[in-house]
Amino acid sequence: MDESPDEVRILEVRVLAEGHGVLRTTRMQHRRFDGTWQTLNRETYDRGNGCALLAYDPVRGCVLLVRQFRYPAYVSGHAAPLLEVIAGLVDDNPPDVAIRKEAHEEAGLTLRAVRPVFAAYMSPGAITERLSFFVAEYEASDRTGAGGGLIGEGEDIEVVEIPADTAIAMISDGRIVDAKTIMLLQHARLSGLI
Repeated sequence: MDESPDEVRILEVRVLAEGHGVLRTTRMQHRRFDGTWQTLNRETYDRGNGCALLAYDPVRGCVLLVRQFRYPAYVSGHAAPLLEVIAGLVDDNPPDVAIRKEAHEEAGLTLRAVRPVFAAYMSPGAITERLSFFVAEYEASDRTGAGGGLIGEGEDIEVVEIPADTAIAMISDGRIVDAKTIMLLQHARLSGLI
């Protein structure tokens, strides 16, 4: 069943916190598949939409990832910095423009072409963010800057080149645990890019 505005009634929305994003609690009614109405309370976290990019070098057979500390992963028991694909918020930019900006800020990459591959909600039960996923070929000469992120945004990023086969193996052995990174690596492997 496709949802229409008639299937949801918003009764009350309260802002619980505003900071890096906005945490809201909503009291709503939703029409169930059997036609009856159910009243629910849901929290949503809105930090805007995002974008993610797997940069890969088909000649050298490697991928470019970034390593950074993630506090939510830390409090969930993962103390090590995470290995991730390049990613960030789109802010007011189209996703393909935003990901080029992120590639330069995080990894020092100046990309010639980016290719959209899919979009997904990463945790639709609580997070409003829709992530646009991209892939892009790169070569060593495309590393035109230092990368490392923006100190003003609290970023401290290490740029890491890894053989593609090693990156795939790191999913199974638990060294790569970030969902967007796993999704893009698997997409690239299934598509024959790496």
